[in-house]
Amino acid sequence: MNLRRPARRWRAIALVAMLACAGAAWAQDAEDGEPVGEPISGKALSDRDFGVLTRQFGLDRRVEMYQWRREFGIASQGDGYERVWNAAPIDSSGYSPGHANPSRMPLENRRWWSESATLDGKPLGSEVLRAIGEWRVFRPNFSRLPSNLAATFQPEGDGLGSSENPLDPQIGDLRVSWRELRLPALEGKLELREGVWRLRPEAAAAALNAAPAREPLAPAAAKPATRGWSPGWFAVAVVLALIVLYRLRKRRQARR
Repeated sequence: MNLRRPARRWRAIALVAMLACAGAAWAQDAEDGEPVGEPISGKALSDRDFGVLTRQFGLDRRVEMYQWRREFGIASQGDGYERVWNAAPIDSSGYSPGHANPSRMPLENRRWWSESATLDGKPLGSEVLRAIGEWRVFRPNFSRLPSNLAATFQPEGDGLGSSENPLDPQIGDLRVSWRELRLPALEGKLELREGVWRLRPEAAAAALNAAPAREPLAPAAAKPATRGWSPGWFAVAVVLALIVLYRLRKRRQARR
C-alpha cells in the first residue's frame, strides 16, 4: 500500500488552501490599504466660452466688473463713492446721479468639476475633490479665444480684461480670471469603500474644521491576520508553491 500518495494529496490541498487564503488576504489588503499611485483627472475640463482648457480636477471662472460702491461716512461728511472690482452686481438704485452701475453681469461665474477622476484604476469620489482640493490661479493659453471675444478682451495679468487702458478702467469694464483645482498629498486621507476612494472620517472632519471624527471602526492592530498578508508575501507564496509542485513532479517522474 502506497502511503505517500495520500500525504502528497494532503500537501497539495494544503498548498491550494494557502494560496486561496493569500489571495483573499491580498485582495482585502488592497481594499483597505493606502493608494499607491497618483490620481488621474480623466477628461479635460473646458470653458468653451473662452476656449480655456485644464487637465486638473476642477476649473473655476471668476468674472469681475468695475462698479460704483457707496462708502458710508459720518453724518457731517455725508456718503461718498468709490470704484471697485466686484464679482457680483452692485445695486445702485439709490445712488446719486452719475453713479449708476450696469444692472447685470454680461458674463457669469462658473465652475466645472472632474467627473472621471481615478486613483489606482478606481473612481475618486467627488466629495474628495470638493473637500480637500486646492484652487490655484493659472494663466491659460488664449490661442483658442473666439474671435468675437478677442475683439473685446485682451490679456491682463493672469487673465483677460475689457478695458481699453488697464490702468484706467471704466465703469462696466470686465476682467476674467481662472483657477484650476489641484489635489494635495493624499496619504492617510482616503480609504476604499465599495470600490470608490472616499475621504476617511477624520480627513473629512479636518477639511471642514469640525470636531475630530470618530476613531476607525477596525484599526490595523485589530486585524493581524489580514494585515499580515501583503502583495509581497503573496508573491513569495506563489514562488514557493511553484517550487513544491516542480519537486513533486520530479519525484513522480523518477519513480516511473
